[in-house]
Amino acid sequence: MTISYQRAAPERSVDLIYRAAASGAACWARNHRGHVRELPMARWIGGLATTPQDRLADEHVLAHCSWRPTLDLGCGPGRFTAALRTRGLAALGVDNSAVAVELTRRRGGTAIQRDLFASLPAEGSWEQVLLADGNIGIGGDPVRTLRRVANLLAPGGIVVVEIDPPNAAAGQEMLRWETHRHVGQWFPWSRVNAAALGDIAGSAGFLLSNVVDIHARVIAVLATAGRGAAR
Repeated sequence: MTISYQRAAPERSVDLIYRAAASGAACWARNHRGHVRELPMARWIGGLATTPQDRLADEHVLAHCSWRPTLDLGCGPGRFTAALRTRGLAALGVDNSAVAVELTRRRGGTAIQRDLFASLPAEGSWEQVLLADGNIGIGGDPVRTLRRVANLLAPGGIVVVEIDPPNAAAGQEMLRWETHRHVGQWFPWSRVNAAALGDIAGSAGFLLSNVVDIHARVIAVLATAGRGAAR
């Protein structure tokens, strides 16, 4: 089968692909080595198409969010941000994609379009920061990402991260999203597995306090060294 791609400007490509995927189009990621993997858009979008296993894993993430505000970095279509709002808990989603922010707001969440390394509201005051769905890999340097998160956290705050299983391939890559009609721009990413997380967390000044594998979704809690165990 021949695929005819449409290319967009870098700032628009992710929005076009996000909108197509949110409408039900198949979406996958291709790395610079040519490896292709399907993106779990049904899970990211949430709703009726979410499997019971994914709902269980998502509930585990949400259980770590207290009455104090949560910062959801790389919030995507906002399933966590909106779920917290529905439960009467304050949350702010942050994403580079205007469409992701639009989808988050449409479902009742609060979100802003911003790079996580740019200035963000209430820096140093967040009780919980989420890096769900592998978002510890944003920017291709997980240590740098976690050090940035450390500046966003309040004293005693935690980071909830989702990573790959311990036997999954790990390392840096260049990645792009594709559909049958669009191909996105390349961006740096890092895949972090459970076996590597302890060293990465330690290099960023965090302690790995809890790791749970829920149907091959590995969710970990990190606390800044010296702040004691997470809840």
